[in-house]
Amino acid sequence: MRTIFNTQIADSYKSNSQKIRVLTENWVGSEIFCPNCGGNVIDFENNRPVADFYCANCNEEYELKSKKDSIGKKIVDGAYKTMIERLKSSTNPNFFFLNYNLKNYEVVNFIVIPKHFFIPEIIEKRKPLSENARRAGWVGCNILLSNIPESGKIFYIKNQQKQEKEDVLKNWQKTLFLRESKQSELKGWILDIMKCIDSLGKKDFTLEDMYSFKNVLSKKYTQNNYIKDKIRQQLQFLRDKGYIKFVSRGVYRLT
Repeated sequence: MRTIFNTQIADSYKSNSQKIRVLTENWVGSEIFCPNCGGNVIDFENNRPVADFYCANCNEEYELKSKKDSIGKKIVDGAYKTMIERLKSSTNPNFFFLNYNLKNYEVVNFIVIPKHFFIPEIIEKRKPLSENARRAGWVGCNILLSNIPESGKIFYIKNQQKQEKEDVLKNWQKTLFLRESKQSELKGWILDIMKCIDSLGKKDFTLEDMYSFKNVLSKKYTQNNYIKDKIRQQLQFLRDKGYIKFVSRGVYRLT
């Protein structure tokens, strides 16, 4: 996998934003494989409004977001209302996030986030544009990467280090079970438990470790008076899906 942009293809463009768009889209189209099946990703013609790339083999679709310097905790996106409507539909694409070094036009990080990790609570509503703005009153949004579990951030390139293709494909398959959860609240519970596991920072953990998040979860799910029961239920679900493994009584392990 080449990590340097082919800058020659953008020599005829004067606008820096246009140059970056051409360079990043060209790089993805020539270097990135579909994380679902390993096939080639192809760019949509005529700037399709919903996605930028698709896989001709399995039909997965991807939208590309690029940013210089570090990726950070959030990514600026388009209209808030449009994004929320997309999350409720079946047309929501997966997301490619590309972080590049503008000095040498090199890819620093490249991540795919599967669409099943996108729920309304990871979308931050921005303030409306001022009355003096060209699009006065327009409301944009940010994608809060910090609200996505680590298993939802699948790296192709991490800090300039290429990841093995088989690892990318394996990590993608690991969380496909989330597509079974259609209701936002049910998926929210699963994702919250996955984030709690992340925050423990260890491969092996106990039920008591998970109970330590009871107060945090109670504040979010104020109508639920059986938080511990819900924690156990979600751990059972994640175990059944192979996301975690039961080691011994009250002890679990991330697979």
